[in-house]
Amino acid sequence: MSELASPLPVIALRRAVLFPRTLMPLSVGRTTSAHAVEAATATEHKTVIVAAQRDAEVEEPGLADLFPFATRAVVKRVERRGELLQIVLQGIDRVRLVELTQTAPHPVARVQPLPDPADTGAEVEALHRAVLDRARQIAGFWAPSTQALMLQVAGDAHDPLQQAYLIAGLVELPTDRAMALLAANTRAELLRLLHDALAHELEVLRLREQIASKAETGLSEEQRRYLLRQQLQVIREELGETESGAGGLDELRERVAKAELPPSVRSEVDRELERLQRVPMASPEHSLARSWLELVAALPWNKASSDAIDLTRARQVLDEDHSGLDEVKTRILEYLSVMKLNPAARAPILCFVGPPGVGKTSLGKSIARAIGRTFERLSLGGLHDEAELRGHRRTYIGAMPGRIVQAIRRAGVNNPLLMLDEVDKLGVGVHGDPSAALLEVLDPAQNSEFHDNYLDLPFDLSRVFFITTANTLDTVPRPLLDRMEVIRLSGYTDDEKLAIAKDHLLPRQLRESGLRDGQLEVPEVSLRLIARRYTREAGVRQLERVLASLCRKAASRVASGSADRVTAGEAELRELLGPERFFDEDLRQELPPGVAPGLAWTETGGTVLYVETVLLPDSTELLLTGQLGEVMRESARAALSWLRAHAVELGLETVVKKGVHVHVPAGATPKDGPSAGVAMATALASLFAGIPVRGDVAMTGEITLSGLVLPVGGIREKLLAAHRAGVRTVVLPSRNRQDVAEVPDNVRSGLQLVFAAHVADVFATALPELARRMRAAAGAVARGAGSQGPGHEAAAGMES
Repeated sequence: MSELASPLPVIALRRAVLFPRTLMPLSVGRTTSAHAVEAATATEHKTVIVAAQRDAEVEEPGLADLFPFATRAVVKRVERRGELLQIVLQGIDRVRLVELTQTAPHPVARVQPLPDPADTGAEVEALHRAVLDRARQIAGFWAPSTQALMLQVAGDAHDPLQQAYLIAGLVELPTDRAMALLAANTRAELLRLLHDALAHELEVLRLREQIASKAETGLSEEQRRYLLRQQLQVIREELGETESGAGGLDELRERVAKAELPPSVRSEVDRELERLQRVPMASPEHSLARSWLELVAALPWNKASSDAIDLTRARQVLDEDHSGLDEVKTRILEYLSVMKLNPAARAPILCFVGPPGVGKTSLGKSIARAIGRTFERLSLGGLHDEAELRGHRRTYIGAMPGRIVQAIRRAGVNNPLLMLDEVDKLGVGVHGDPSAALLEVLDPAQNSEFHDNYLDLPFDLSRVFFITTANTLDTVPRPLLDRMEVIRLSGYTDDEKLAIAKDHLLPRQLRESGLRDGQLEVPEVSLRLIARRYTREAGVRQLERVLASLCRKAASRVASGSADRVTAGEAELRELLGPERFFDEDLRQELPPGVAPGLAWTETGGTVLYVETVLLPDSTELLLTGQLGEVMRESARAALSWLRAHAVELGLETVVKKGVHVHVPAGATPKDGPSAGVAMATALASLFAGIPVRGDVAMTGEITLSGLVLPVGGIREKLLAAHRAGVRTVVLPSRNRQDVAEVPDNVRSGLQLVFAAHVADVFATALPELARRMRAAAGAVARGAGSQGPGHEAAAGMES
């Protein structure tokens, strides 16, 4: 047995075999093969191993994916054309693959050289002549250039082995037949196998010529364009293949028939089926048409799930999955009641708006479970291509249906509950506006005949239960918002968070961490502390992350054997979770003059926002900082103008003309909205009067130049934030009195609510001393007006 040769780079061929003593041009696009060529050309001998793959679809073949027999070759020429390497290989001799010594960046193999077959005799000579005769006969069917090359090879009288390899390379035999030739150990075996392969090839060529002749005789002038179709039909008849075996059209027709298509759709599909039968299978149009027909057959045109709307069970499901949200659940049950009484009514299009983590997506799942509908979810965040929703036209390569149609196909019914997440985060790009595409999807007057660009057939979406979610409505286009019923989800109170943590979050995290009952105990006081001191959010997403961290800490102790049971009491929380991250706003209970606490609404819920002011003695300008939007800037100007206009009655005429710097902390966060007008007026009045604002008061409201306090939004979120921050008294616009009903009773009972119609009412609560001055000044003016006689003006003038 020959010794093993030194390891060499390996080039794997997908559907070809290189024979010894032959040349092969090759285009190299695979990265590993390109590395192998570069490694070979870097050596003096430029030698590689060329092996054939068993399965052409394998991208990175291992030793088991390659045929054991291969050819050692020399890289004769290398030329780069774009991303491809054009090379010419010349086979040297046969080898057997022993092992792969490396696979990256290219395979390297150790091989065992194999000797050339050297047997002679009458049988070898007879087989050699028969092979040459077959080769000449085959050449008669080829093009003139290839025919001349074959006749030259078959006419030269030289080594039978080299002639056999050259003829096998020209005929382009199937991989398994070619590998049998390469593996032959004797010339007689090689020539016998080659003779059989050539005989089969000759029979195929003769049959193809017969088929072409037979097809042409049956054609008229009008039918010549169907030549390919008739040739294909004759081939099927000669090979005894049925239509389904040659393309599966029977099966496709059967699937289309079972789809129960509408009449208008069925006529279009029948036309496409007829066209598909005429298109050759090798044509790209065949694949495109077949993919389109498979989509049409897979869509649930008339298949719907039956609604099982039991309002009692629906309420039970919503309560099981979500704590709190009573108003939201009530509104959902109202919609379900209408659907139960009028099944023919169009499904509602709801929009859940609220901070992150309050359960918008999970509410959609609960509704689907409550009424027995299939649930599908699409995330629209960052989507900026209209074709993602409407699909691509079939004229484009790689065209596919839009996400809406794909979701319907996945659901398998034409009335699923389809949740469109993050509708407020749709983008606009060079390929259109996705929100404009949603106008047709979410319009009950249009979506009964929704047209997907790829499907290009009307599909009824009117029975789909659409639910959209958003964190804010500011970025949702008005026409789109007009098509949806908005349901707002506010943040949770501490008691609601505690219930959610006990009933949902902690049990889920215990299961996911592998802890059994009793291995981790978290008292209620610890859960409340975690919600207040380790998280600050409107929802419960961060709360679940902290509980997951707590469970991992406990699991680590249990798994290591250091503890059988972990109790996360108040004293242990700092050790398990680290220092507390958030604190109640106790640090600002003693406020200096010029600082006023306001209440603001953000996408993550309500928050306490402090307005800080200082005097600028050498200036008369108003300086605003803290990334304030234009609305907040106007509120600050209006507040300062009101104070300057009423400086005399406030006793502030000596300071109101000085410059003022107004700053709202957290300067990295953009802020805007009218809610801070009252807080800005209070902070400026406190600054000018030198009187601190009460430390337990927070306020919200818009101010006008006449001192009126106008209503604002987000009252529920703002009161929840005040309750979390430990605020005792909240000043609200008087016209927001009806909004207080949305606030939970335990929050409302813990706050003293003061309703103000004028800025003087705000000062009466936040700056009592300044309010007394205003009342005293107003009384003096009233008394002076009442005591004026005929000589009053002269006396006043004299006094001045």
